Amino acid sequence: MKGMYILLLFCGVFFFHVLTRFCVLTLLSIEREVLKSLIVGLSSFCFVLFLKDSSFFYQLGFSSHRCNKVVVLASVKQLRNRADEDARIIHMSMQMGNEPPISLRRDLEHLMLLIGELYKKNPFNLELALEYWCPSEPLQTSTIMGSYLGVAHQRPPQRQVVLSKFVRQMGDLLPPTIYIPYLKMLQGLANGPQCAHYCFSLLKVNGSSHVENIQGTGGSPVSWEHFFHSLMLYHEHLRKDLPSADSVQYRHLPSRGITQKEQDGLIAFLQLTSTIITWSENARLALCEHPQWTPVVVILGLLQCSIPPVLKAELLKTLAAFGKSPEIAASLWQSLEYTQILQTVRVPSQRQAIGIEVELNEIESRCEEYPLTRAFCQLISTLVESSFPSNLGAGLRPPGFDPYLQFLRDSVFLRFRTRAYRRAAEKWEVAELVLEVFYKLLRDYEPQLEDFVDQFVELQGEEIIAYKPPGFSLMYHLLNESPMLELALSLLEEGVKQLDTYAPFPGKKHLEKAVQHCLALLNLTLQKENLFMDLLRESQLALIVSPLEQLLQGINPRTKKADNVVNIARYLYHGNTNPELAFESAKILCCISCNSNIQIKLVGDFTHDQSVSQKLMAGFVECLDSEDTEEFVRSELEKKLAGIRHETRIHILNLLITSLERNPPNLALYLLGFELKKPVSTTNLQDPGCPRTCLHAILNILEKGTEGRTGPVAVRESPQLAELCYQVIYQLCACSDTSGPTMRYLRTSQDFLFSQLQHLPFSNKEYEMSMLNQMSWLMKTASIELRVTSLNRQRSHTQRLLHLLLDDMPVKPYSDGEGGIEDENRSVSGFLHFDTATKVRRKILSILDSIDFSQEIPEPLQLDFFDRAQIEQVIANCEHKNLRGQTVCNVKLLHRVLVAEVNALQGMAAIGQRPLLMEVSTILQYVVGRNKLLQCLHAKRHVLESWRQLVEIILTACPQDLIQAEDRQLIIRDILQDVHDKILDDEAAQELMPVVAGAVFTLTAHLSQAVRTEQKQPLNPGVGFASIGDSSLHIILKKLLDFILKTGGGFQRVRTHLYGSLLYYLQIAQRPDEPDTLEKTMWERLTAPEDVFSKLQRENIAIIESYGAALMEVVCRDACDGHEIGRMLALALLDRIVSVDKQQQWLLYLSNSGYLKVLVDSLVEDDHTLQSLLTPQPPLLKALYTYESKMAFLTRVAKIQQGALELLRSGVIVRLAQCQVYDMRPEMDPQGMFGMRDPPVFIPAPVDRYRQILLPALRLCQVILTSSTAQHLQAAGQVLQFLISHSDTIQAILRCQDVSAGSLQELALLTGIISKAALPGELIIRFGGSDRLRQFKFQDDNVEGDRVSKKDELELAMQQICANVMEYCQSLMLQSSPTFQHAVCLFTPTPVIPYWRLPGLGIIVYLLKQSANDFFSYYDSHRRSVNKLQNVEQLPPDEIKELCQSVMPVGVEKISTAQKYVLARRRLVKLINNRAKLLSLCSFIIETCLFILWRHLEYYLLHCTPTDSQDSLFASRTLFKSRRLQVKGSFQLILCFFPQRHPLLTDSCILQADAINAFGESLQKKLLDIEGLYSKVRSRYSFIQALVRRIRGLLRISRN
Repeated sequence: MKGMYILLLFCGVFFFHVLTRFCVLTLLSIEREVLKSLIVGLSSFCFVLFLKDSSFFYQLGFSSHRCNKVVVLASVKQLRNRADEDARIIHMSMQMGNEPPISLRRDLEHLMLLIGELYKKNPFNLELALEYWCPSEPLQTSTIMGSYLGVAHQRPPQRQVVLSKFVRQMGDLLPPTIYIPYLKMLQGLANGPQCAHYCFSLLKVNGSSHVENIQGTGGSPVSWEHFFHSLMLYHEHLRKDLPSADSVQYRHLPSRGITQKEQDGLIAFLQLTSTIITWSENARLALCEHPQWTPVVVILGLLQCSIPPVLKAELLKTLAAFGKSPEIAASLWQSLEYTQILQTVRVPSQRQAIGIEVELNEIESRCEEYPLTRAFCQLISTLVESSFPSNLGAGLRPPGFDPYLQFLRDSVFLRFRTRAYRRAAEKWEVAELVLEVFYKLLRDYEPQLEDFVDQFVELQGEEIIAYKPPGFSLMYHLLNESPMLELALSLLEEGVKQLDTYAPFPGKKHLEKAVQHCLALLNLTLQKENLFMDLLRESQLALIVSPLEQLLQGINPRTKKADNVVNIARYLYHGNTNPELAFESAKILCCISCNSNIQIKLVGDFTHDQSVSQKLMAGFVECLDSEDTEEFVRSELEKKLAGIRHETRIHILNLLITSLERNPPNLALYLLGFELKKPVSTTNLQDPGCPRTCLHAILNILEKGTEGRTGPVAVRESPQLAELCYQVIYQLCACSDTSGPTMRYLRTSQDFLFSQLQHLPFSNKEYEMSMLNQMSWLMKTASIELRVTSLNRQRSHTQRLLHLLLDDMPVKPYSDGEGGIEDENRSVSGFLHFDTATKVRRKILSILDSIDFSQEIPEPLQLDFFDRAQIEQVIANCEHKNLRGQTVCNVKLLHRVLVAEVNALQGMAAIGQRPLLMEVSTILQYVVGRNKLLQCLHAKRHVLESWRQLVEIILTACPQDLIQAEDRQLIIRDILQDVHDKILDDEAAQELMPVVAGAVFTLTAHLSQAVRTEQKQPLNPGVGFASIGDSSLHIILKKLLDFILKTGGGFQRVRTHLYGSLLYYLQIAQRPDEPDTLEKTMWERLTAPEDVFSKLQRENIAIIESYGAALMEVVCRDACDGHEIGRMLALALLDRIVSVDKQQQWLLYLSNSGYLKVLVDSLVEDDHTLQSLLTPQPPLLKALYTYESKMAFLTRVAKIQQGALELLRSGVIVRLAQCQVYDMRPEMDPQGMFGMRDPPVFIPAPVDRYRQILLPALRLCQVILTSSTAQHLQAAGQVLQFLISHSDTIQAILRCQDVSAGSLQELALLTGIISKAALPGELIIRFGGSDRLRQFKFQDDNVEGDRVSKKDELELAMQQICANVMEYCQSLMLQSSPTFQHAVCLFTPTPVIPYWRLPGLGIIVYLLKQSANDFFSYYDSHRRSVNKLQNVEQLPPDEIKELCQSVMPVGVEKISTAQKYVLARRRLVKLINNRAKLLSLCSFIIETCLFILWRHLEYYLLHCTPTDSQDSLFASRTLFKSRRLQVKGSFQLILCFFPQRHPLLTDSCILQADAINAFGESLQKKLLDIEGLYSKVRSRYSFIQALVRRIRGLLRISRN
């Protein structure tokens, strides 16, 4: 419809242009007399044409203007002469009492009316009437005209001079018959800023040159002087209500009323005045400030006289034009209040009401015409917009606007539908004007807390309550089921019914404006209701209001249905013909859609009636489909309408976005075409047909232009619209209910993602933020697509998108939506190694390139008057979150606050308000710039997050075989280097660091995984460490370290990600877990050449140390202070660096700078926090994890000999002794025996938390004892002090009957400490009696099969305990026996297991036999596991599944076969290494037992000879009593444990016989076999063989 209308308009303009050219040529070629007739005829023709269709005539614009100039340029003198002649004839006829002749022509009158009507309206703002104005020379020098001249000394064209002469000459000696037409012509020619000023000057000059003009000459001068002088005369004449005593004698007084001709003349001049002062502010002020004319005073005086309502209406309209200036409006308010045009003060003695309310009810209602009411509404509308005094009427009544509002609401608006109208259109004119006043009042109202508190004012000695602001009253009436709200909703219903007829009717335009104001009122109410209701709740005001969205859900009393919102939504169907109404309707729907309950109700209302539902759907779709073609957007009006249509589409998309965030059913699902009566996921979306949905419209917007190279048109021409469209698509794909149908439809029917992604990155510098958000939503959608297609194993779709994003070769578009078999079998690597000359940049990198990391920062505020700190506080108070969740400053609110602060200044301070206002402007500009900065940074963070998400999905979710390992490394390398280069740029914004650091962390983790996976394959010598090369790895390391240093002192959270990245990088140089196959000897290991891991590790530490103390300072500071996660990762990084730092530079820095001392001292500070973690319901466990990281690092330091010494100097064991948390050992849970109790979901039990605290301390003590060989005595003494300080805990561990994994770990560590410290103790008693060791040895038989890893831990812990006990016994024997003859024996001479609590040699023999049996068992298991590892692919599926389940208990069935093999290998490697450790422990136990057995047998059989059956074998009891070692503390450590009464060794032959039986040939063969299988490989040559030979020799010698 719109296109046809534009086509017809274009044809009409072209036709009139041709007609004009024809007239010009004709007039130049015919005779003079014929020319006159043609001119007159053409003038009459044009006037008739205008009267017939004036709107079309206005739209002809420039062509009609040219035609009229042709008419005016002709001989006008003849027309004037004829008009003068006709005026004389008419005057003579009137003198004679006859009617004027009918044959008189009115050619000049018609010509003037035509010119006036032609230029009366200026819809395109062309101001074509300027060609009628050519100011004379004196005017050019006047100051009042200076600013309106074009070029100062340029001679105007001849045509303009002639036209200007015509305008001036027509006003000279003007006959009465053309007085009004001349004024109307001037009114038309004054339409525009410059034209109005020229006309004002003309009337001013006319007044100065015709002051002495005599009316009797037959002319009526047109000047300001004459007009305002006449007004004053009328005022003086009409205000004399009663005749004076002097004038009673005159019986035939002239009528004091105004004749019809005078009224017409006054109305014409008032309309001319209104036009001039409306356009020209200078003219407005000049007239108002003229000391003689005083037009405002005179007009107000006339309004109090008895004159026709039509004339009063024109006077009020003139006042409204004057009121456009705030200076005049302020005085007009007071004048209105003083003159009581609307009676606001009731005088007790006054019998009847006066003012406009009386005229409305008694005169205008009777006449059924309401010009005065309309003019009054127009005046109030203008004054409200210009100036609004809060103390209006103060001193005479309660101050406020309430009387005016009450009149407009109760007398005008609420009764406008019930009044009778002679002219039907006037009904809607009244509604439009009064609703416009309401709209302006509510638009300018901001709820304040003081509005909700009654304000008292003093009036005539009494305190009365002041009126509330008008906006408050309007809000109250619109938030209740008031008559005002009911009438507004009724008006909306009637309006949409009238528009649905698509038929012209009187007042249609006014009805549309009234409906627009009504919708705008509802919009404003919705925007302000939350603040209004919040303030009302805080106050004590006794008012009840309801949210407007709930009121709109009420029942319509006319239809008995809840269809108010449906009526509002129906205006969207008229979006093409009435875009303003559709815009307001969309805003309302967008506001009320935020409530989930209302969403459900709206869906029911919208879908209740099938016809209404289809029409509403069509309305939404039509609004989204509306487009304004650029070549037809020519005028400001068209541009404005195009902007309104654009904003309507924006609001509809926001409505969809808001609704999609609500639970189904919601409005968005209905508008986008999803199922509402069935599960949403069962929807089958189809191509646009009937009906067409909003989803089709959105896709249509985004698809335009995707076929070409430039990409989607909407991205460039409507960036915000495109951004929201992409967001809707993303939300549909992200929602679990709508994701399936949407992505299936986009993938199969639209090929949407591929067609959109191939145009990335978008480029639109003018709208950078929208462009970035567009790419963000599109990349997020692509991430979901890749994830879903990967899970559904739709390899062709996944592969196609990966090719598009990752290839560095040009991508050929697919001929169809699917890739062929050849494409499916091809991987990304196929595109990575072709001719480098044809390579292109990977799209994933091009997207990163399009993000500008630099950001312009506004200059800081330079303030002279305001305090900067206070201004910053005010700005912070005005901040709020916008629709996108960005925290920005409310500029309007800040402006109000600052202006109020300026206005509050009084006295001398108010003199300098202009500089203050300029500084306010500076502050506002700064805030606008800061808001833009925040929004731009938010957009960049958003797009970086989306880009990072896409990269992570590509690396983690997509099938691994689509990207080969080598290509994966190359891609990650390129991305890492580019992202580092961008963030390390000096101009890069620091606010982007967190996102980039997260991306670097992910990329480095996958790089480490890819490289380590490659290294598990057989290494090719000479190729290098990885596919990307060592040099690339070194570059990445340097960039990582540069990034860490760039963060400076702040951004600890950023460094947290970077520390994690650095840990992943350093993990690359760690040798992967290799199975200990027991094949390499110790010598082979020591003499092995440097491998690639050691080489890279050495180069890495050299690069790290090249950064010197700067890097050390940053990492050490973060390890000691800051966020818990940052501290943990910094400690882990220190742990890793110290472990590979052969030069010990970092350890030296830690010691010299005091950071190691700080870490040690912090253990005491952590004590209280750790104690609180042992409560049944602990607080956050952050302190526990930080403590574990700290102890792990200290343990790492202690593994270095120098580090152990530094820790001893720092007093670490002393600090541990001071901690009381180790004494808070919880009670053991009997359910936890054998470690079979199921752990909690997340928070460990108190016992487990205690062990997490205790075990690191025991481990640290053990490592210090091991490392401190030079200071062993010092270390042993401090450890002894630690044990004494926590003696109760130590005793509890040693005496604990619990045989769980945790208890065994405690015991293993504690026995290790005691054995390495070689302290006398109770270990022999602990393990020598009854069946404790037997219980340990056979504990594993009770372990369930599904706890394989727990069983491994138990086995290892038990063997470690046995090894520690044996090592302890060996140490005691060596320390306490200087010679063989004076040996201290720990075991009684009983070769069999005794049945009393005394440790005998039987224990040693038992351990020897059991360890030998265990060795062969472990050795067989080790061999079997090695064979399985070498042939994983040949293992049966059940065994593979069993191996995988020990690593991953659930979900084994869902992983691929290749992943199962990886898990099986991991389990086998772990099992092999576990068996190797057990073999090592068994070998150690066997060697130690053999040594102890040999020493005891040698002593008993060779050096100990019993003398008496009652004497001890050990000389005397006092010997053992004297060997007791007294220790400070609560217990005694005893070297030997014989009681005072014990069985005596009566005969060495008995001992010898028992020993021969226990140490038989079979046992000896086993021991020698063990040495052959294991010990020689471990470079302990013939140790077991020598001991066996010595024991065998002892037994043989004794026997002999």
